[in-house]
Amino acid sequence: MAEGSGTQPAGLGVAEARLLEDFLAGKRPALARAISIVENGRPGAQALLQALHGRLGRARRIGITGPPGAGKSTLVAALTTALRARGDTVAVVAVDPSSPFTGGALLGDRIRMGEASLDPGVFIRSMASRGSLGGLALTTKEVADVLDAFGFDHVLIETVGVGQSELDIAAAADTTVVVLVPESGDSIQAMKAGLMEIADVFVINKADRPGAERLAREVELMLHLRAGRGMHRLPAHHGVDLSRIRRRQEAAEPAEGEGAAATGEAGGAGGGRSEGWAIPVLQTVASTGQGVDALVEALDHHHAWLQASGELGRRRRRRLAERVREAVDRGLRQRAWTEAGGEAILEQSLPALEAGTITPYEVAERIVRAAVG
Repeated sequence: MAEGSGTQPAGLGVAEARLLEDFLAGKRPALARAISIVENGRPGAQALLQALHGRLGRARRIGITGPPGAGKSTLVAALTTALRARGDTVAVVAVDPSSPFTGGALLGDRIRMGEASLDPGVFIRSMASRGSLGGLALTTKEVADVLDAFGFDHVLIETVGVGQSELDIAAAADTTVVVLVPESGDSIQAMKAGLMEIADVFVINKADRPGAERLAREVELMLHLRAGRGMHRLPAHHGVDLSRIRRRQEAAEPAEGEGAAATGEAGGAGGGRSEGWAIPVLQTVASTGQGVDALVEALDHHHAWLQASGELGRRRRRRLAERVREAVDRGLRQRAWTEAGGEAILEQSLPALEAGTITPYEVAERIVRAAVG
């Protein structure tokens, strides 16, 4: 699957160099081992990521998020099947809750994906959240990098069930799909608190259940309200004739198949992350495949819009910048607490802290000076 060859960077040992050679030759065991090294932060992980960095950017990274019970895994399986039907290769990173006994992933997502895991054009990796907040595991983005470098066409990142603030997926994916179900209850309130801001596509899954149409209309209404188009396509209410307003709005919009529907160039519903992109609200029944082809089409349209608008490059640059910040934070923490003796400084300062003769801020300043001095 992969092609080409890489150079051996500093810090990559003989075993890791051999692993890299097998990885670049497209060998699946090498891919699995590389992911394990990166996921667990083993020696050589950083050097391996450095060797693969030049190969990034070819895969389309699609985040699938939403509350627990929304059917994300079933939808990912159906989406994978649809993408494979047209010949695309797919890698899935499924973030599962951590086992309370071993700390590993519970593997529920992989079980629910069933036959997709047996397809040679599909690779599925479950990751334990290990208590990490944000809906992802600590190294999910790095694992996505490894899969991207291996040459997959699509990397699907499925988050653990999220609530109102677990929104790390927005910084990890090119396209974010928010999955809701009719029984979501306070899902609209959740969207106000953050999910509305990160969605590029909304999916009402399990749409064969009562309430699906109502939830879809509520989401569409909120999108129009955010875009200042709250009266768009709404019937007259309490005797108010909106036909004139509606005709003016529709006259100003592109014809069907153009603009928003095809390229997302309409005055963007949703704002924020998807400014300029008309966010679709789709209905699916993932267990039967109903509506999945429309989701694939919407994902293709969004990717085309990302490329045409330059937003794809901007999102990926923001992702790289955030990765640098994370690496700096991680490096400074390690230097401050282990290499520069931060723990010893803190321990020595505890009596004075307790007596009130110095403050926590003074101690922190001493540790920082020791780290950067």
